Amino acid sequence: MMLTSIENKVRNEGSEGYDISRIVGEILDGWKLILSVCSIFLILSICYVLFSTPVYKASAILQIEQNQGNAILNSLNQILPDSQPLTGPEISIIQSNMIASRVVSDLNLQTSIEPDYFPIFGRGWDRLFGVKRGSVEISDLFIEGTTTKNPKKLILTVIDKDHYKVEFNDKEINGVVGNALISDGLTIKVDKISANAGATFVVKYLTKLRAANDLLNNLDVADQGKDSGILRVTFTGTDQNKIESILNKINESYVNQNVERQAAQDTKSLEFLKNQLPEVRNELDVAEDKLNEYRKKKDSVDLSLEAKSALDQLVNIDNQLNELTFKEAEISQLYTKEHPTYKSLLEKRKTLQQEEDALNKKISSMPATQQGVLKLSRDVESGRAVYMQLLSRQQELNIAKNSAIGNVRIIDSAIVGVDPVKPNKVLVVLMGLVIGLILSIGLIILRNALRIGLVSPQQLEDEGINVYASIPESTWLKRNIKNKSKGGHNSHALLAIDNPADMSVEAIRSLRTSLHFVMAEATNNILMISGSTENAGKTFVSANLAVLAAQAGKKVLIVDADMRKGTAHNLLGVEIKNGLSDILSGEKKLESVINRLENYNLDFITRGKIPTNPSELLMSDRMQEFIEEIKNKYTLIIIDTPPVLSVTDAEIVGAYCGANMHVVRYEVNTLKEILLSRSKFQKSGSFLTGCILNGITRRSSRYGYSYGYYGHNYSEVPD
Repeated sequence: MMLTSIENKVRNEGSEGYDISRIVGEILDGWKLILSVCSIFLILSICYVLFSTPVYKASAILQIEQNQGNAILNSLNQILPDSQPLTGPEISIIQSNMIASRVVSDLNLQTSIEPDYFPIFGRGWDRLFGVKRGSVEISDLFIEGTTTKNPKKLILTVIDKDHYKVEFNDKEINGVVGNALISDGLTIKVDKISANAGATFVVKYLTKLRAANDLLNNLDVADQGKDSGILRVTFTGTDQNKIESILNKINESYVNQNVERQAAQDTKSLEFLKNQLPEVRNELDVAEDKLNEYRKKKDSVDLSLEAKSALDQLVNIDNQLNELTFKEAEISQLYTKEHPTYKSLLEKRKTLQQEEDALNKKISSMPATQQGVLKLSRDVESGRAVYMQLLSRQQELNIAKNSAIGNVRIIDSAIVGVDPVKPNKVLVVLMGLVIGLILSIGLIILRNALRIGLVSPQQLEDEGINVYASIPESTWLKRNIKNKSKGGHNSHALLAIDNPADMSVEAIRSLRTSLHFVMAEATNNILMISGSTENAGKTFVSANLAVLAAQAGKKVLIVDADMRKGTAHNLLGVEIKNGLSDILSGEKKLESVINRLENYNLDFITRGKIPTNPSELLMSDRMQEFIEEIKNKYTLIIIDTPPVLSVTDAEIVGAYCGANMHVVRYEVNTLKEILLSRSKFQKSGSFLTGCILNGITRRSSRYGYSYGYYGHNYSEVPD
């Protein structure tokens, strides 16, 4: 008999695509896994928060003022009045290896000294419980063979306040505080010990490059606004006092190099002026001599008012051009010709040259004598102005060099925050929970995606195999077996008797109703219940179905044909004496092996003694005689057989039966196993009537087809 229309509808709905509701259902079903994984990650995150070393941050503020250059460039801001200090290059200088190397040398950061903590948890344990391990000060350390990627280390053990020993290259060497200890490949000088006797320290020697890189990895410089000239410098580390001193030293080194750079510019300009002054003085003397000779030759010709005016203008232009020449010489060291500052200077030079050309045209119309005097006078005046200008600049540069202060100043010295910046305790714990949640959900989805066992009756229906019942897993029976196992009692229970209102029993009652119509059309009244593999639940179904059929008024015989590992006697509470194997071997008659179970109102034949040849016994003539003898004495005969895929016993028995029900374990047996079992029945001349889906677990993702139709059968009572 086919399933009811209600059952088919529910199953069809349940067999639809892998939608969001099903995924949510699977996640809800896996709440235990989610809880376990999240708890593990929560504990790990808490341990990390407790035992990880806190990281602190020190910060300082610097101001980069507009670079006025040296005395030669003291009027550069007049060319570009809106120019702002460029902080980008200054940030690169602060983060350069030049500054880092200075700090490493000044603070001896090539030497790393740490107490010999227990791995992973030692530092955090000492911090939590306030353990103080003291300190050691080392002023000089060198270990031969140290590379940037492979720093060398040694173990220093305190003997007392004045003595210590080091373990290096598998040797122990004793040393005295204040004296340099020199050994093969090792030089160390301990200045002070502030630790108890027996305290051990791990001492590492780093190359200057490695120490500088480590320092730069913890350094950060940020502009407080685009080219605002205000920089915030931060440094992170585990030792509050140490990071404060390091950051202050970084700022100090940066300011010092800025002053040195400014003084170097002034020195270079002074050298330039010292070389130019003699040449300019010589040119001035030559120009004066030429003017005097010309005046004598022309009888002391004086210039007209017009010529004097032109001379003054030309001298003024020459002075401006000379000043621009000095500025260009300095600017060319800082910028390219494409820079706005350089372009502005060139445009001003071009304007002055145009004015000069206009004056020269005007002068060319004057008398020749006037032109000669004017030209020589111009050379003298221009040379004198240049010479005086150079002398003035030289004095200014000397003053600037001796009082250079740079264009950088420290606004705020290093300040260390009271609270650590790492780890963020709340964030770490939340991240632990999130990672645990994501991982557990991923495991649930992966587990369900990789599951190959049958999870829906529709999977069998699609292959043309009728499903006559879907039996849910009995939580009562599961709990009962667990309790009896703990108590040392028999762990088996017959569910149809012990808990007749159980959902599993209701499903078997539905199966009994369906079988009523199936057996009416069968060739005989013998029902074989088999399974593809062990633990499918065929014996559970056989025993409970037999009891329910007997309660309905049928004369029932249940036969345990699993002569290898049959366990039906345990469920029915019968001791094995004689059984099927004894009948088939000819040792016993039918009447002597039948067990009358008055409590259940049915008869039962055990498996009997375990024979050496079960399959041969089932194929014997006595098996045919046994079948003929029992089928006329009972209304329903249920034969429990071994697994189909394990042995051939079920194929042999199937030939004698009018119906063959196959028990399929939910999420355990695969569709391939069922199809292979059906094929084996067909090859042996028997057939598979239908399947029983057993042990369905209540799941939110499959609630529809797992439990949805039991409400229609639950009101049914035993006949």
